[in-house]
Amino acid sequence: MADASAYAENIRKYAKGYNQKAAEKIVGHLGIALRHRDSSLVSCSDENELARVRDKFCRKKLSLKEKNAEIDAAIGKICEKMKPEGANKSRVTFYYLLAEHFGRLDDLAG
Repeated sequence: MADASAYAENIRKYAKGYNQKAAEKIVGHLGIALRHRDSSLVSCSDENELARVRDKFCRKKLSLKEKNAEIDAAIGKICEKMKPEGANKSRVTFYYLLAEHFGRLDDLAG
């Protein structure tokens, strides 16, 4: 099981609750990407980055069937919510908030 404890405080700052198993699944999913600063962060000003979040996480990992515009709107909301983090946001927290937004935390934790 992946250790999500390093992200718990940041997730709790923005999320409605904290689902440790879901956070651990996200950390496990990201794996080696979390070892590098650049790949462990999401840049909301990078359109290519946001498209990757939509296609690789929302579509593949969460299996979302919503239209791109709906997913992009949710990504925009998370960018806005995490604005206090500055230019780069924790990818684990960002993905957690997307899963929460779409009601998929239990699916991840399952």
